[in-house]
Amino acid sequence: MPESEALRSGHPTPAAEGYSMPPEWAPHQATWISWPHKRESWPGKFEPVEPVMVDAVSALARSETVRINVLDRKHEEHVQNLLSGKADAHRVVFHRFPTNDAWCRDHGAIFVTRPAEPDRLLALDFRFNAWGGKYPPFDLDDAIPARMAAALGVPGYSVDMVLEGGSIDVNGRGALLTTEQCLLHPNRNPALDRNAIEQNLRDSLGVRQIIWLGEGIVGDDTDGHIDDLTRFVSEDTVVTVIETDRKDENYIPLAENRERLNGIRLSDGRRLNVIELAMPRPLTFKGDRLPASYANFYIGNGVVLMPVFDDPADEPNRLKLASLFPGREVVAIDCSDLVLGLGTFHCLTQQVPVF
Repeated sequence: MPESEALRSGHPTPAAEGYSMPPEWAPHQATWISWPHKRESWPGKFEPVEPVMVDAVSALARSETVRINVLDRKHEEHVQNLLSGKADAHRVVFHRFPTNDAWCRDHGAIFVTRPAEPDRLLALDFRFNAWGGKYPPFDLDDAIPARMAAALGVPGYSVDMVLEGGSIDVNGRGALLTTEQCLLHPNRNPALDRNAIEQNLRDSLGVRQIIWLGEGIVGDDTDGHIDDLTRFVSEDTVVTVIETDRKDENYIPLAENRERLNGIRLSDGRRLNVIELAMPRPLTFKGDRLPASYANFYIGNGVVLMPVFDDPADEPNRLKLASLFPGREVVAIDCSDLVLGLGTFHCLTQQVPVF
């Protein structure tokens, strides 16, 4: 497949060429991160962010390579100094790929694989418009997928649709989770209806079944990303966040999503096994609700990075995740300050599968 082909009518799609998106728990060759640098994303609280990132990279580097986008040589030296003595330097690779912001899950390449030679790994380059044009400029972020593909020496494939990695989750067996609030929002792909969006997902990611939930959590500026709501943890099991306080503004949308999950059967007829995670108490900044969610964990080769919020629900939820990932250490890291940027570990990472 030629590099940077556009997904268009009459041209072989990634799915037609045998590609599909592996689940996050499949083996990684690396995790990719864009190191935080935009202070406006964490107004008045940028200083606590980098120590949290150091803890995350240190945990990940115990079992896989961590690739980090930095602005330039000076920024690289700064991050190297932060990581010195805390993360395995042999497992940290820097790329001087400047970004507008840190959310690599959304602006990075989405990787698909196939068993056949050649080109067993393909970097999908969806369009990125900063969550519906909310945070210009975003030209540097939109250029990152092609730069990632070039750095790895793998072909890229341009998909003519706006899509962020945090808006989808797959089980590796043909099912994809997403939300109507995000993918059907007119600020992404106003010319595409639900059927066209579903077809593009099938063609590019090699999925067969699209599972639609409704709205996301309050405070989520991404218009309802699935990675704050419901995540696959195995082929037939998801975890989903719930709110038990009927007065909380998240109660109704999360209850409605939970009800939808009750009726889901996978394409092979299996019922979806649903594990509930309690939401933390509301976190706010200057009166605005922050999107604090335990669903925003990231599954590494040997660890699961779990955001916690100095909340009574932290440990019960950690134990639930630990029971679902017996071969991995669930590393709980306080994200009370990190979430001020309106995302945590899943938003900040993108996996590169082994191929």
